[in-house]
Amino acid sequence: MLELARELGMIIMETPPLLEKGFYKDIPYSWVRKHMTLPLFYQEGSLLVGLCNPLNIQGLEELFFFKKENFIPVYVPEESLIKAIELCYHQESGHTEQVIAALDMAPEEASLFEADDLLEDNAEAPVIQLLNAILSEAFLSKASDIHFEPAENDLKIRFRIDGLLKTRFSPPKEIQKPLITRIKVMARLDIAQQRLPQDGRMKIKMGARHIDLRVSTLPVAGGERLVLRILDKSSVLLNLESLGMQEPLSSSFKELLHYTEGMILVTGPTGSGKTTTLYSALGCLDSLSHNIMTIEDPIEYKIAGIAQMAVNTKIQLTFASGLRHILRQDPDVILIGEIRDSETASIAIQSALTGHLVLSTLHTNDAPSAVPRLVDMGIEPYLLNSALIGVLAQRLVRRLCPSCKTLTPLTSFDKNFLSLKTEALYRPVGCPSCQGMGFKGRIALYEFMAFSTTLRECLSHSLSSKDIHKIAVSEGMIPLRQSGIMCVLQGLTTVEEVLQATRN
Repeated sequence: MLELARELGMIIMETPPLLEKGFYKDIPYSWVRKHMTLPLFYQEGSLLVGLCNPLNIQGLEELFFFKKENFIPVYVPEESLIKAIELCYHQESGHTEQVIAALDMAPEEASLFEADDLLEDNAEAPVIQLLNAILSEAFLSKASDIHFEPAENDLKIRFRIDGLLKTRFSPPKEIQKPLITRIKVMARLDIAQQRLPQDGRMKIKMGARHIDLRVSTLPVAGGERLVLRILDKSSVLLNLESLGMQEPLSSSFKELLHYTEGMILVTGPTGSGKTTTLYSALGCLDSLSHNIMTIEDPIEYKIAGIAQMAVNTKIQLTFASGLRHILRQDPDVILIGEIRDSETASIAIQSALTGHLVLSTLHTNDAPSAVPRLVDMGIEPYLLNSALIGVLAQRLVRRLCPSCKTLTPLTSFDKNFLSLKTEALYRPVGCPSCQGMGFKGRIALYEFMAFSTTLRECLSHSLSSKDIHKIAVSEGMIPLRQSGIMCVLQGLTTVEEVLQATRN
C-alpha cells in the first residue's frame, strides 16, 4: 500500500498528530472503523483525510455527506491509523461522572443488550452507558481489577492501579442491582442466584483490543460484591527485558530455559507477577520445535502455539491429575500454574528428572526458602539436588512517573538505608500523566539463585533457608533488597517502595 500511495503522489504520514475533536465529533465511530477513514486537520482550506487504502474512493464519497469539504487524501499505515482512531474516540476524562450525574432510571429499565465495541457507545439504557463508561475508564487507567462494593447508601467502585486500590465512583444505591445484573448476564452467570458465590468470564472489545475479564461474585451484607480481573493480552510483555530484568541476570535465567530437563521455580506472594514472568519465559522458547504444554488455574492469557489446559475441580481435574495426562503427550516443556500440594510437587519433580523442563510457581518470601518449602511438602533433599536448576524470587514496586519525578536531597534515613555517598534521589510529585499519583506502572525486583555444584552439595545437609541464602550470596546472588536499591539509584522507584516490598 505504501508503494501504491507513492505512485499516486499521496502525502504519507507515518504518525498522525493529536487531533482536535471538531474534526471528527459528528462522524460515528462505527463508520470510521468500517471505512478506515479519519479526518485529520485543515491545510490551506482543505481537510486532510487519513486512509490506509489509497483506493478507498467509497470512503471519501460517503465522508462528503458528513463534511462537505475539499478533501486531500493522506496515506497512514493501518496500525497507526487504528491507534489514531481509538485515541480520538476514547471516553473523555470525567465522562463517567457525567453519566452518573445524569442517571434517571428505574430498575426495570436495565437492558440485556450487549455492545460489540465499547467505543461504539450508542446504547440508550443508562445502566449500559454507565458500565461501558466504567470499563472504558478502567482500561485507559490500566487498572488490573475493578471492585463493585455495596455500601449502605451507595455503590463503591474502586480500581486497582499499580497495586493500590483507589475509589473512583460512588453511583446511587438504586443502580446497584441493575448494574450487577448487567455484568452477570454478560458473564453468563445465574442472575437468579444471589446467595452463593459465582465465577465467570466475559469478553469485551475496545477498538482493536480484545480484553478478557474474569468475574467473581460474593454475597455480602448489602448485596452482591463483584470483582472484575482485567486480562488484557495486548499488555502482556512476552520478553524478559520488557519486565525490567537486566543483565547479567537476564542471560543467566535464559541459559536455564534452554536446558532439556530440570525445574525452574518463580516465587513470591500473590500479585507479584509470577505468571507474567513464566509467560515471558515461554516467549523465549521456540514453540515450533518444542512441545510446550501448560496446566493453569485458570488460563489467564491464551498464547498461540502452546497447548494450555485449565484445572477443573468439579470433574476432578486437578494439577496433579492433569499433569499425569500431560506427561503422556510427549511434552518438552511443562508449565504448572502453581505447586500447591505434595502430590503435585512430587509429580513435578519426577517430570524434571525424566527429561522435561518444568516451570512453576511457589509461594515463598525469597529464593532460598523454596528448598525448605518443598522439603516440608515431602520431597526428599536428594531429589531436589538433582531436579532444581534455578529459583527466581520477585516483587513488584511502583515505577516513578518519568514526566514529574524530581531530584531531591537525601535524608538521613536514605543515607543510612543506602549506605552510599550519593547526593540526591528522585521523588514522586504528581502530574496529569500519572493522575497525581507520582507513579506510573510497576517494575519487578528480582533475586535469582542458580544451583551451582557447591549449593547442590549443601542441599544434602538439610540446611535452613538462612544458610542457603548465605551460600548463594557468597556465589553472587543479589538479594531482593539490594536489587531494589539498584533501582532506586537508577531513578526508577523510591526507598519507601523497596522497603514495603522487601519488609520480610
